[in-house]
Amino acid sequence: MTLRVVVADDQELVRAGFGMILDAQDDIEVVAEAGDGAEAVEAVRRHRPDVALLDIRMPVMDGLEAARRVCAESACKVVMLTTFDLDEYVYEALYAGASGFLLKDVRRDDLVHAVRVVAAGDSLLAPAVTRRLVADLVRRRGEAAATDTAAAPQRLDALTAREVETLRLLARGLSNAEIATTLFVSEHTVKTHVSNVLGKLALRDRVQAVICAYETGLITPGSP
Repeated sequence: MTLRVVVADDQELVRAGFGMILDAQDDIEVVAEAGDGAEAVEAVRRHRPDVALLDIRMPVMDGLEAARRVCAESACKVVMLTTFDLDEYVYEALYAGASGFLLKDVRRDDLVHAVRVVAAGDSLLAPAVTRRLVADLVRRRGEAAATDTAAAPQRLDALTAREVETLRLLARGLSNAEIATTLFVSEHTVKTHVSNVLGKLALRDRVQAVICAYETGLITPGSP
């Protein structure tokens, strides 16, 4: 199956470079390029890609608003592109539904890998910087909503004990194979548990599952 991708960046050389790298892969096709967020949203509507790479800082409509619209209107997976690994907008992008982010100086192989991973329904949680961002995001949100924390754990009431444990391990950054080994079950069973967690908690993907685990106190920032 060929993965369809939209690349959006206001710097022509950047988006052209990314497009060339991705188009060179047998299983990836860049169906459109966009120079601003509004063009990116329209490109997603028109081409219905599997993945959209969105620069955070773009004219007309920034990448954050574009991500919100793309995630709300389609099943397209969003990966944010940023120059700085601690860009403030990354926090909001994750809440908007983005499946992760890449630095613009990403290596060629890592860019291709990211597109394939996200298209497969996984997320860019492996890098330590991503886990730090998620933890910091949840810490900030938790401080702002301190008066309403009592209701947070109730979000997990719909889960079985095994699904809660799966969420806990997922939030620690374990892959499906690693979760299967830890719980002494098959990868197929883990995939079922993950699917149930996402469905019951109305979460878009694994990134939002990790955020939920922090928000409910199932995992705390800095925990192993």
